[in-house]
Amino acid sequence: MTKHTDEEINEAAARFEQWADELDPAKLDDVSDLRAIATAASAMRADEARLREAVQIARARGHSWNRIAIALGVSRQAARQRYAEKTTARSAISNQ
Repeated sequence: MTKHTDEEINEAAARFEQWADELDPAKLDDVSDLRAIATAASAMRADEARLREAVQIARARGHSWNRIAIALGVSRQAARQRYAEKTTARSAISNQ
């Protein structure tokens, strides 16, 4: 499965919105369910970005992976695998 960047996903969502706005409602089925999917996907991306930032801040303030894992409701290993590389890479970039 290919992962797409947030920018690619946002561009696709914008194209969908433009397409949906140009459609003649009299000729089409209700697309409100598709709009709901696009809205939920956008909210998930925003929530994930906030979560990554919160983990990064917690690590910068010295909290252990164990404490972060408890807050996430996952194992320490799962928390570290999911966020360590991202927070380390961001820290390295911000330190340059």
